[in-house]
Amino acid sequence: MTADELGYPVLIRPSYVLGGMGMEIVYNKYELEKYLSNAFERDNDNPVLIDKYLMGIEIEVDAICDGEDILIPGIMEHLERAGVHSGDSISIYPAQSINEEIEKDILEYTSRIAKALKVKGLVNIQYVLQQGKLYVIEVNPRASRTIPYISKVTGIPMVKLATKVMLGEKLKDLNYGTGICESKKITAVKVPVFSMEKLPNTEVALGPEMKSTGEVLGVGEDLYISLYKGMIAAGINIPKGGRVLVSIADTFKKEFLPLANSLCELGFEIYATEGTNMFLEKNNIESTKVTKIGEEGLGVLDVIESGIIDLVVNIPTKGRNSRTDGFKIRRMAVEKKICCLTSIDTLSALLDIIERDIKSFEVIDICKI
Repeated sequence: MTADELGYPVLIRPSYVLGGMGMEIVYNKYELEKYLSNAFERDNDNPVLIDKYLMGIEIEVDAICDGEDILIPGIMEHLERAGVHSGDSISIYPAQSINEEIEKDILEYTSRIAKALKVKGLVNIQYVLQQGKLYVIEVNPRASRTIPYISKVTGIPMVKLATKVMLGEKLKDLNYGTGICESKKITAVKVPVFSMEKLPNTEVALGPEMKSTGEVLGVGEDLYISLYKGMIAAGINIPKGGRVLVSIADTFKKEFLPLANSLCELGFEIYATEGTNMFLEKNNIESTKVTKIGEEGLGVLDVIESGIIDLVVNIPTKGRNSRTDGFKIRRMAVEKKICCLTSIDTLSALLDIIERDIKSFEVIDICKI
């Protein structure tokens, strides 16, 4: 079987997708067979594509090509690892995890791809950086949703320049140079905005299928100030302490352990579902066990409904099944306006912000960056 040759996890999707619709990451043969069974029930005429899933750092560039030269105003890095739709990821400029060698590779690959596709104008390319190697996820020879974002924070009018290039002018004559522009001395963060509380029975968990309905921009002198600004603007209720409800899929339990310790150090009282509670207890982290829906005892939905929970961390291997406890936990958290995180990476960033106890910040005029 293809998936066995590639090795799990794999990314599986219909042959034609828009906005990541129908895409899933599957971690074992059982999940794959279930997906394929459902997929071919719905559509028996078109193929399903299976790709190796690389759990690396996603990097994104918007560039202008005139057929000879390329201009990249800035390189963006996603906070969440590859597998979360780019529209739902927190995107950071400048990229935080790449060195000079990777930057050179990005310039070379972007230039070669754009020229091979005979692009004259805008092109968006998404890469994944896995163990020091750069892979291409997708290429979009068009404008992208990040064009306004990168134009604002770099001061380079991408649409205006791309229009001139499409009309026959050359980049070298437009006074903005070529290659990768030098990074500004600020950090800018694009944070997605979701409308989950207004869309009943929709999945909350982040994944390959896009769910956001907008985005905001946080700009500051460092990453954490920018993240803080962006999260506030996106309407995320950042708790400073209190009680956290955690339910972590087996795949991510080991990775969650240091974050559980951080939660305790920050003064959070942990409530955990059965499997997560057992894991935490084995690792000497105290937590209060909550029972599954329908079981006797301190119920998982009861603690959310009661208003005692300040933060919900629910990391599933997959979502979209409205019958699972995880789906109902996420939905109730959103409907109660409780901060609900479904990515280890987002949780890690949130804890860094809480630890810094940011009380004030400078207002930055992006017209003067």
